[in-house]
Amino acid sequence: MATEDQWSFITSEQQMHIKTAIEKSLAEGVVKINEYLEEQNNTPLNIAITGECGSGKSTFINAFRGINDSDEGAAPTGVVETTTEVKAYPHPNLPNVTLWDLPGVGTPNFPADGYLEKVGFERFDFFIIITACRFKENDVRLALEIRRMGKKFYFLRSKIDFDISNEERRQSNFDRQETLKVIRENCTEGLRDQGIEAPQVFLVSSFELHLFDFHLLEETLERELPAHKRNAFLYALPNISKEIIKKKKEAYQAQIKYHALFSSGVAAVPVPGLSSAVDLVLVVGVVTQYVNGFGLDKASLRRLSDSSDVPYSELVSVMTSKLGGTTITPELIKKLLSQLALEGALIAAEEVSRFFLFIGIPVSMILSGVSTYRILNFLLDLVAEDAQRVFEKAVEKNSEV
Repeated sequence: MATEDQWSFITSEQQMHIKTAIEKSLAEGVVKINEYLEEQNNTPLNIAITGECGSGKSTFINAFRGINDSDEGAAPTGVVETTTEVKAYPHPNLPNVTLWDLPGVGTPNFPADGYLEKVGFERFDFFIIITACRFKENDVRLALEIRRMGKKFYFLRSKIDFDISNEERRQSNFDRQETLKVIRENCTEGLRDQGIEAPQVFLVSSFELHLFDFHLLEETLERELPAHKRNAFLYALPNISKEIIKKKKEAYQAQIKYHALFSSGVAAVPVPGLSSAVDLVLVVGVVTQYVNGFGLDKASLRRLSDSSDVPYSELVSVMTSKLGGTTITPELIKKLLSQLALEGALIAAEEVSRFFLFIGIPVSMILSGVSTYRILNFLLDLVAEDAQRVFEKAVEKNSEV
């Protein structure tokens, strides 16, 4: 089970830097906290998708980004080689996360020899090598060269849904799990025969990411990515399982104490009304991150509607917070918080405490931090619960017997 520490993006060294800065002055502490928050939000993650032509690279890139093949900005797909140059595809909600569609290894313009240098391998955090059948000599040569250059790679066997469908039509005594086992063993044995030690192959359908092995790929990357890259990867994942939604919530939750510390630092400035105004702006910005990270913004919901065949209105109707599918504004936040009878009491007490010059400022700092902490936890709960409802609604048709 994941813990807050697992998803904490601020290292123990950075925590010491914050403590040292606060001891010098609250202003320095606020600056340092904001610096680390901004750094996390902008941590770049570059994922290279490669393999031979026709392996389904572009379709996987679109699926990972929550983009349909026909959407504007989608990686072009087709029955012939459509990737003729290295092409970047930023995540629609997280511009710091980019998937790179690399030309097929072994094509005339990108032969296996010198392939990594030509595509600029140093920019990528890891490689996913895709095939639609057996991994071939060029795939293995590429993997061994990636390893030699100190990068990580992962084998992905695509189009599993087609294989399962074909085998089901062909076999009278079809066994789904046995068929998947045979495909996986066939791939791993082929890789071992070509010199890859203990290969791990992930079976994936880009049209049904919530099925098969995508969750195993996700868990493997979580373990192996550097800590400062892990959250960027997690936030970019489509909501294809309850576990991913839970992990996203835990990751966002780990940040809340730093937002609260920032709020406390602002509360130390003896200007009436400043802290509550800053807190409201802070909450709007953070909740907007939650909505985008859980894919509940209008554009993401419309794409999900198209891909799941669930009407947009039905996806919106299951959300109870009213935060999804709309612009997050101070007025909307105030309306939601009025349900708590929390915001008014805490912020009013915070402002009154300012009149006590020596006692008031420390008290206001505590109240501001506690208020921000409780508010963000409350709103995160609402957004995560809505993400869960939307996920369940979207997969409802696939679950029908």
